[in-house]
Amino acid sequence: MKKAAILPKILVVDDAQENLMVIESILSKNYSLKLISDSRKALDYAIANPPDLILLDVMMPDIDGFELCRQLKAVPKLANVPVIFITSQTDVENEELGFSVGASDFIHKPISAPIVAARVKTHIKVKFMLDFLKFQNAHLQENAADSSSELATLKEFVWGSHFGKR
Repeated sequence: MKKAAILPKILVVDDAQENLMVIESILSKNYSLKLISDSRKALDYAIANPPDLILLDVMMPDIDGFELCRQLKAVPKLANVPVIFITSQTDVENEELGFSVGASDFIHKPISAPIVAARVKTHIKVKFMLDFLKFQNAHLQENAADSSSELATLKEFVWGSHFGKR
């Protein structure tokens, strides 16, 4: 029996239904998607179900993409989730603002399927590598602490509790 693959989770936030459908058609084969058209609902959903990546439209009613990104990055468990902005704006000032609030990348409209697929794949790989390194680092630190404790116990056993005292 073949084991079902666990797909990376992507939250897609865009107020235009047609944009959500286009992105869904590009990514649904390789990723588990959650499509949301409201910024506030997207924030609540991301906090309750941290995704592996967020695709976020810049021009949103209510809360724009820049502010939503700022709010997402303020939540500790979402701080390292990559955010890729999707926008029709191409001016440098908007990109600078996006990167300053925590964006990882930009995809410009009109959306190109190969570009979306490539950028998502790249940022998912980077996220998973960083998660793995954090896990390995925590594991190494735990082992080092255990080894230090074992060494202290062994030293006390061999040399007695007065070892190293004058």
